[in-house]
Amino acid sequence: MDIRHKANKIRLFSFSTPQMRAFHLSWFAFHVCFFGWFGIAPLMAVVRDDLGLTKSQIGNTIIASVAITIVVRLAIGLLCDRLGPRKTYTWLLCLGSLPVMSIGLADSFESFLLARLAISAIGASFVITQYHSTVMFAPNVVGTANATTAGWGNLGGGTTQILMPLVFSGVLMLGVSETLGWRLAMVVPGIVLLLTGLAYYRFTQDAPDGNFSDLRARGELPPATREHGALQSFTAAARDIRVWALFVVYAACFGVELTINNIAAIYFFDTFSLDLATAGLIAGLFGLMNLFARTLGGVFSDLFARNGGLKGRVRWLFIALLCEGVALLGFAQMQTLAVAIGIMLMFSLFVQMAEGATFGVVPFINKQALGAVAGIVGAGGNAGAVAAGFLFRSESLSYQQGLFYLGLAVIAASLFALAVRFSTETEATEDAAYRQADGERHVAQNAEREAAPGWARPLR
Repeated sequence: MDIRHKANKIRLFSFSTPQMRAFHLSWFAFHVCFFGWFGIAPLMAVVRDDLGLTKSQIGNTIIASVAITIVVRLAIGLLCDRLGPRKTYTWLLCLGSLPVMSIGLADSFESFLLARLAISAIGASFVITQYHSTVMFAPNVVGTANATTAGWGNLGGGTTQILMPLVFSGVLMLGVSETLGWRLAMVVPGIVLLLTGLAYYRFTQDAPDGNFSDLRARGELPPATREHGALQSFTAAARDIRVWALFVVYAACFGVELTINNIAAIYFFDTFSLDLATAGLIAGLFGLMNLFARTLGGVFSDLFARNGGLKGRVRWLFIALLCEGVALLGFAQMQTLAVAIGIMLMFSLFVQMAEGATFGVVPFINKQALGAVAGIVGAGGNAGAVAAGFLFRSESLSYQQGLFYLGLAVIAASLFALAVRFSTETEATEDAAYRQADGERHVAQNAEREAAPGWARPLR
């Protein structure tokens, strides 16, 4: 996909360009999706008592919360190629709001399980976020752009853990019971999802020069048929072994993050005998690291690319994932609350940097099948969460034992990063594109500096 006029600089406080509007609305939309996706997780102690759920049943709901996302992520990238990210995101947000508000109608394990299964489709929002930022930003900053939009979106996993217990408490202040309170609390994220979907349609566009339908009408983008069709795009991505290596890699980082988002509150609640609000606050710290950690993963990916090209990006991905696995092993051994929190934050740092590093590589795998590649790799995250979920549904394994085995799996998965390789021609082409975009950025910065009031050229 040959998109022109990509931004070679992230102007963080600007909303005037289509690139930056897509940047800000895509991360915000993904952030809001977490409120619907995992809004029930910090309230699970209450839901458990209300519905009489066993540990095995809770484990099944954890698996359900990420299961359908695998399939939807595979499809959503193809929809982005065909319809454009603007329409795709709008429909996902608006339709996804319905099961979020409807989960309050659950009155048994079976109905609650089905509701979480339906809600899990919202997790496909990540693919659209990464697709939209990749389309909008040039090679010299695309790693940073992808990591930041995804990271600030993932931040919703932390703010959800903190805010949903507060929303729940606010509802209880109206005089309702806890049984009704958690049900009414879930209406709030549903409404926010709906409003965000409408805003996304109103304020964004698919690419720097317009929507895909307009670009195709002007002949600036090939029609989504034949060799550019969905089936051909998916087939090309699925045949590439590097895509499946990144599938495993992303399972070992984003899959782990999803798992921690699901179990952290109830883990701290049970292991350290904390109250619901305190357990949610501590669990929220894990997700709050996304404020900067995933961005750091993308920044380092771009920096490694400056000196090492695409090989540098892959090398950094391996390092980040290996460190994640080691930190997780440490977290699994902690018995003291204060130390457990400290190690959890270190573990969280590497988890999210590994995620940013993964999507610092994804844009360069196959530009003609960008949506399919992003969809398959993104689905890996949820596949990893489903696999990890089986560790935490077993009555014979404690949460700490499950975390230890998960750490070993992450270390093994880090080796898959080394299977991602590029041809000499591709490396040379992308290195040239990086230098060109970086040079254009410096030229633009110098022009802005010279145009600034009070600037004077130094005497020679």
